[in-house]
Amino acid sequence: MQRVCFQLKVKPGRLAEYRERHAAVWPDMLRALKDTGWNNYSLFVRGDGLLIGYFETPSLEAAQAGMAATDVNARWQAEMGDFFEDLDVAPDEGFLRLTEIFNLETQLSAASDADSSLERNHS
Repeated sequence: MQRVCFQLKVKPGRLAEYRERHAAVWPDMLRALKDTGWNNYSLFVRGDGLLIGYFETPSLEAAQAGMAATDVNARWQAEMGDFFEDLDVAPDEGFLRLTEIFNLETQLSAASDADSSLERNHS
């Protein structure tokens, strides 16, 4: 499972409307996201419009391609595109993907594996 985190910038004058639109996303859009592999999807926004998104998916490429093939996504992206600064493509194609540098579960698992290996070698 890939963990995907991304950043966009909502225009300050559009932030209130952007929040309203996401308080009640179209049900067919919600289903399309889930059906195409966008799991545990969340958006976070700062008062100046900095938007951080996070989701988990088996394949980012497959999730994006799956959404690109839906009519609801074309309608949603057309409506959302004007909310963002410095974006020449649809928001779901133009986001800046952030690089993961730490994950608690991954490091705990590695530490546990290392501890188990040390115990076996000293037995």
